Amino acid sequence: MDTKPPARAPIVERVAGWSARHRKTAVFGWLLLVVVAVAVGHQLGTSNVNSYDPGQSGRAERVLDRPVVQQPSSESVLIQGRSAGQTYASDPEMRQAVREVVAALRALPKSATGIESPLTSHGLVSGRSALVTFNVAGKPDNDDKAVVPALNAVAAVQAHHPGLKVEEAGGASVDRAIGSVTGNDFRKAEVTSIPVSLVLLLVVFGALIAAGIPLLLAGTAVVSAISLLAIPGRWLPVDSTTSSIVLLVGMAVGIDYSLFYLRRTREERAAGRSTAEALRIAAHTSGRAIVVSGLTVMIALAGLFLTGIDVFTGVAIGTILVVGVAVLGSLTFLPAILSMLGPWTDRGRIPFLGRRRTAARESKFFGALARAVVRRPLVWGGVAAIALVALAAPALQLNLEDPGIHSLPPDVPVVHALADVSQAFPGGPVPAEVVVTGADLGGKQVSAAVAALHGQVTATHGAIREPITTAMFGHDQVLVVSVPLAGSGTNAASNSALATLRDHALPATLGKVPGISYAVAGLTAGNHDFDAQLAKTVPWVFAFVLGLAFLLLMASFRSVYIPALSIGLNLLSVGAASGLMVLIFQDGHLEGPLGFTAYGGITAWLPLFMFVLLFGLSMDYHVFILSRIRELRQGGASARDAITGGIASSAGVVTSAAAIMVAVFSIFATLSLIEFKMFGVAMAVAVLIDATIVRGVLLPAGLALLGDRVWPQKRRGTRRAGGPYGETASITDSEPPRPTNGWSRTRETADSMSSARKTE
Repeated sequence: MDTKPPARAPIVERVAGWSARHRKTAVFGWLLLVVVAVAVGHQLGTSNVNSYDPGQSGRAERVLDRPVVQQPSSESVLIQGRSAGQTYASDPEMRQAVREVVAALRALPKSATGIESPLTSHGLVSGRSALVTFNVAGKPDNDDKAVVPALNAVAAVQAHHPGLKVEEAGGASVDRAIGSVTGNDFRKAEVTSIPVSLVLLLVVFGALIAAGIPLLLAGTAVVSAISLLAIPGRWLPVDSTTSSIVLLVGMAVGIDYSLFYLRRTREERAAGRSTAEALRIAAHTSGRAIVVSGLTVMIALAGLFLTGIDVFTGVAIGTILVVGVAVLGSLTFLPAILSMLGPWTDRGRIPFLGRRRTAARESKFFGALARAVVRRPLVWGGVAAIALVALAAPALQLNLEDPGIHSLPPDVPVVHALADVSQAFPGGPVPAEVVVTGADLGGKQVSAAVAALHGQVTATHGAIREPITTAMFGHDQVLVVSVPLAGSGTNAASNSALATLRDHALPATLGKVPGISYAVAGLTAGNHDFDAQLAKTVPWVFAFVLGLAFLLLMASFRSVYIPALSIGLNLLSVGAASGLMVLIFQDGHLEGPLGFTAYGGITAWLPLFMFVLLFGLSMDYHVFILSRIRELRQGGASARDAITGGIASSAGVVTSAAAIMVAVFSIFATLSLIEFKMFGVAMAVAVLIDATIVRGVLLPAGLALLGDRVWPQKRRGTRRAGGPYGETASITDSEPPRPTNGWSRTRETADSMSSARKTE
């Protein structure tokens, strides 16, 4: 007879036990945490910590953000003949339109200053095109509003001259368009995601209260995390995009974790156990899976810190925070609210769904599929692996390129205007900015160097172009030289022109002046330096994420085969999603149905962010399924029976969680900005692949091929009976053990099996 005292229960089980015993304290404590977080966020308010590009462009941007530098946004107005025969020199209507534009802008001193036109500069005429340039008046942080009167004035001139193109584009007008489109997009995503999630949860659980619990946890976790972002936001760049990503990730993991916990609790209650007994089992199984999964997600997201890129730092902090809050709520608030509600969890049943959903039966489809796979794992697994590798193959042709103006939908007027201005006057709307600091910037040597830079226009064969302009700020503290570059600002021609400017034109001119330093900023420079930093740090991010995830999974499952298999399968699904993203967005397939125009590239930040996020989120499913398989294996089932049983029994919750996540990500595919479309389509496809091909075929095939070596050998004699409670029992025990280790009987423990069955 074994006389050993019961083992101490794992901390996850002890925390859940305390929450169930002190359910009112846990529930109201959680709600108090949310209230305090909101109050802290409201008190601190939002901050405007700027994010900077890495490298040389970042150094220049920091100088441009000094208080002494008040650099206004520049705007360009294109007046262009609609036929090739219309030229500025021969067409009086064009000259009249230029005069009207100049007069209209001069009448708006609070909107336009520094007006330049063909009336004063011959460099602003090119064949059938003429250009009027001006700076937006007022403070730079308000330029998207200050530019509105100028936009209206230009539109009025266009109405008077329908035979001409009269259109405006520039930094302020583009910012205004992007802000408007982004704001509408995020409002659409936020308003749509919650109702869609609720409808799917009603289908999953068939009861109003049960469906509301995941939304309650996810919603409170998101609100708390977004509010608490005000604390790191005092020192780090956290913008509205970060908050929107936090919303998306928080809803995904919050609903996932709730599904894992709630579904297991309902299964155990449907099997005849009391609410307290069901919660104990859910705490040890689903609760443990939630902790491992949450840590994996946070480790993956922490890899973004290694990039050293400001925008990734803010996103990483926000997403790690919301995942951590969701895990905390899953371990405390969930068992407490489920203990408090008891049988009421299944109240408010939906007709035709309630009774069937409460039973939480195994999936016949995935059970049959898993049995077929484990009988012939090499055949099934080989076919599935070849299919995913084929889908991933286009990713080898991945071209990272910032979309620039292509980010906006083609029907936005400023998109057409900027394209027309760029074609008629290349580099004009988005010039490189050479930021010069040092001594005697207004002296003869610097002036001579700038004059020599004008001479480089011919020497560089059009890589840099006129008009090169200068602006001095802060009593000769900062000199900004604007240099138009060849190309669109984001393509190969612009990158080549940037290299010419940095490596040849500037060293031959400003580089020869002692006592000064310079750095190049602007759209082309920022994108180039961002891509260079990304290329340098991506291997370290991959090594960090994969290495720590391997160690965490190895420690959790006490096996080297489990983490190796899980990481390999995740990389396959991420690769397949990346390949499809290249086919759709880079090569231009599905342009019509998805409503975008391909520009031959993929947004530079997206593949890395997608990798870390997908790697973390897909681990939710792997950890949950593997935990169920291990539970059955430790309960005495054969390796094959454990695989098929674990996949069949977890199919309901995994399918439900995946369906919700695919639906939420698909909402992003309907938004306007092409980056969000890429993100939504790629994430939805990856989750779909992970929840079907990987979960249904590759995972059971891999486990079947590895056999018993996957799981550590059990010791003979005694073992923990089923694992949920912490006490020992004979290997042949089949009755559930009695609760120990701090789990006291709560009000629901007295429920009889018959009353538990009534809730079904």
